[in-house]
Amino acid sequence: MKNIHTLLIIITFCFSSMSFAQATATFTASVTIIQPIGITTTSDLRFANIDAKNGGEVTLSPNSTRSTAGEVLLSDGGTVSAASFEITGEPGYTYGITLPGDNHVLSNGTETMVINNFTTDFNGDNALASGPQTINVGATLKVNPNQTPGNYINQGGFNVTVNYN
Repeated sequence: MKNIHTLLIIITFCFSSMSFAQATATFTASVTIIQPIGITTTSDLRFANIDAKNGGEVTLSPNSTRSTAGEVLLSDGGTVSAASFEITGEPGYTYGITLPGDNHVLSNGTETMVINNFTTDFNGDNALASGPQTINVGATLKVNPNQTPGNYINQGGFNVTVNYN
């Protein structure tokens, strides 16, 4: 009888559901969509008129000031301007900028000149305010001796990229 009693106790425990204390917590999920960063060209890079003479370099600073090295002469006429960009985005966010690298070519038919050493007035820790910001970009133009007169342009354009830090 003792064995039956033990067996009944074991069966009772096997088929009974044990109840343990439990607790539940809830949570919510949220997300904030920020204004995407944007960049718009407001002015193209223009070195204006120059006289090639025996060649050299013309540097156009981000504040639209030209300087020369070698025998290149600055001439009157034409518009001098650094490239200018308007940056928009979420107020308070900081961003970085990537300028064109290496050497690029300006051409006039088969005649070419190299443009490189792009610089900017971006200070590296710009935080977007409540309105757009302006950044400017300059570069150095390598002028060949006795460069053929004409209008020189780069066909593909230059890319300036901004992104949030």
